[in-house]
Amino acid sequence: MSGLTHLDAAGKARMVDVGGKAETKRVAVAAGRIRMSPAALAAIRAGDVPKGDVLAAARIAGIMAAKKTAELIPLCHPLALDAVTVDFAFEDNALAATATASLSGRTGVEMEAMTAVSVALLTIYDMAKAVDKGMVIDAIRLVEKRGGKSGNWKRAE
Repeated sequence: MSGLTHLDAAGKARMVDVGGKAETKRVAVAAGRIRMSPAALAAIRAGDVPKGDVLAAARIAGIMAAKKTAELIPLCHPLALDAVTVDFAFEDNALAATATASLSGRTGVEMEAMTAVSVALLTIYDMAKAVDKGMVIDAIRLVEKRGGKSGNWKRAE
């Protein structure tokens, strides 16, 4: 076959066997943002969104999502995460989200970090859609990963 890690010799999908890999400290950082109207941004900042504390709900949703990544994305390994953080920063007409996932294990946590950011941003949309239905989620990306066989990587931005 093509040498793709998630295909067996017959071309069927499979989960990669990581049992023989060494456990190492692994960290992944992902980011994204949600663009919105000034009114929606002001309501979130002031805590005036009808559904409640948008950022608290989004932070918890992102952390919960990271823990469920293997249930959402086919062929991802279920991981015992050591830590997940989700942080937010106000920008001009947008909220930026950054998630960091870490563990000591045999496979990376990139998908967990990106899932955390994605669900956190979706939660912001859900919580604030009464104020602005035109919000746009974009720029979800891996920012950095550390550890594992491939070593460290950082996006040049």
